[in-house]
Amino acid sequence: MHRVLILLGSNQGFRYKNLLLAKYFIQRFIGEVVAVSDIYETEPWRVTGRQSAYLNQCLEIKTYKGVFQILNITQKIEKQLGRKCKKQNQSRTIDIDILFYDTIFLNNENLIIPHPRLHLRKFTLLPLSEIAANFLHPVFNQTVQKILENVQDTSEVKLYLSKISQKI
Repeated sequence: MHRVLILLGSNQGFRYKNLLLAKYFIQRFIGEVVAVSDIYETEPWRVTGRQSAYLNQCLEIKTYKGVFQILNITQKIEKQLGRKCKKQNQSRTIDIDILFYDTIFLNNENLIIPHPRLHLRKFTLLPLSEIAANFLHPVFNQTVQKILENVQDTSEVKLYLSKISQKI
């Protein structure tokens, strides 16, 4: 079994519904969702111009699928849920980022793991620390919690919905 940590994000349409549907499809086609973070509302990160706030949530998944199988499935889920643009920092109905796949380091033209910007983003680190605080980043050799404590991102990340209110 592989341990996969994923970030979901949505700032278009029915944001909460988009997260729920993404989680449903991930559970159905990738593997068991064994942990979920709270859902946070966050301002768009490093964006010029107007964009709606994002809802973000991290998931921990146990799966037998390979990393490229997961990438293929997550891209299909994004398309199914209405994502049209794959440009960085653009509004989207859903964004599914693979943050970690076990402790592998992968640098491929289609995928970089660990996610190359997770250590810069409070909106990723805060929910990730809820479900994987002691996970050791294989490149920085620091825990997620330690990276969060040192992140320089000052963007606002506020609780939207507690995991206690959610069903896995």
